[in-house]
Amino acid sequence: MDRLYMMKVFVAVADAGGFAKAGRDLNLSPPAVTRAVAALEAELGTSLLIRTTRSVRLTEAGGRYHADCTRILAEIVEADEAAAGTHAAPRGILNITASALFGRIYVAKIALEFMERYPDVTINALFVDRIVHMQDEGIDVAFRISNLPDSSLTAARVGSIRRVLFGAPDYFERYGYPQHPSELIQHRIVTSLQPPPFIEWRFNDKGDDLAVQLKPIMFANTLDAVIEVAVSGWAIARTLSYQVAPLVEAGRLVTILRDYEPGPVPIHVVHLEGRRASAKVRAFVDFAVERLRANDLINPKRGWKHPP
Repeated sequence: MDRLYMMKVFVAVADAGGFAKAGRDLNLSPPAVTRAVAALEAELGTSLLIRTTRSVRLTEAGGRYHADCTRILAEIVEADEAAAGTHAAPRGILNITASALFGRIYVAKIALEFMERYPDVTINALFVDRIVHMQDEGIDVAFRISNLPDSSLTAARVGSIRRVLFGAPDYFERYGYPQHPSELIQHRIVTSLQPPPFIEWRFNDKGDDLAVQLKPIMFANTLDAVIEVAVSGWAIARTLSYQVAPLVEAGRLVTILRDYEPGPVPIHVVHLEGRRASAKVRAFVDFAVERLRANDLINPKRGWKHPP
């Protein structure tokens, strides 16, 4: 039995989570699917799948082999497309990920503009506030807000974010501007959900680490709620700069204590394949990098609004 055929059937079973669904996806009978996987396991001399009456899951060896098979089969498709002269035309499904708020504010618009330019591309966007393992979850391109460890990822830096303190102009007209982080204990604070009653915010005071313990007037479990409280003029809040950049740009919020901010955190666009990336990945990365580097809210050219 052809090895590539067996690999394709095995990947389909693993992805579908069952033999019957894989057979329907491949237009094969369940016995044909079973024979192909059994033949592959026999040739390899190891079990790739754990079968129960309710489910099918990968063994440890099967998990490693599935990742390799997925890569090999994708490279074969890429080689076929290159030989046919279609490599230069972005097409197919592109899987991307970003944190929830960054995705909503920035990446969603980039994705829509990209599909407008390349109508043969369909984008699946996963916007979640957790670490997404690109290879395990089939992600082509990720937007990372962090210092990247050494890895096999190909990364392009597009900007940086800061951890900023802010409030509405109305708030500061009533309560004044704090001139030092220690003065925050005299101010009203709202923050995302943490064990009350106290929180600790850290600052950079002329190169020294400074910790300030505060008792917020309100805890909320979403950043949207925290930001809305600050916009309403009730309290001072702290988030990442990109999360409030449009509101600062519009003058609805003002940043404070800029001289005491911790160091910036870089924003990267990353993918796995390097120079061998498909046309859709290379085109999207180039498109996203250009858009984000030109974005004044991520890379402000005029500086942010803050008190004199």
